[in-house]
Amino acid sequence: MRCVTYAGETVITTDDVAAALIELTAAVAKEGQAEAVSIPIVTDDRTVAQAELVIGVGNDVLSAPVEWHDEEPDFSHAAAELKEHRLFPRPHLRAVEPESDDEDEPLDYDFDQPIEA
Repeated sequence: MRCVTYAGETVITTDDVAAALIELTAAVAKEGQAEAVSIPIVTDDRTVAQAELVIGVGNDVLSAPVEWHDEEPDFSHAAAELKEHRLFPRPHLRAVEPESDDEDEPLDYDFDQPIEA
């Protein structure tokens, strides 16, 4: 579990939600924007609630570990929603040519010449 500090207030959420929130906050700030998001939290009396935050430029978010002895709630759906945000960092794909063996025939990408079988 993680303790998330925002605007002088502290809330408790799961590791996956806190990690996604931090990444998304940095990505939104990098774009010079601010966005409103909602995350699930655990209150002092151990009930589940929602917290609304504005993340991005000018909105600092701090995440730190917190001791937790109860069963952790499953907030994976919320972490997935944060990761689906349009500005959440995604891995870049790049084209890679396969290594060729000496026995490989050259490929005819034009498909304009018949190939003998």
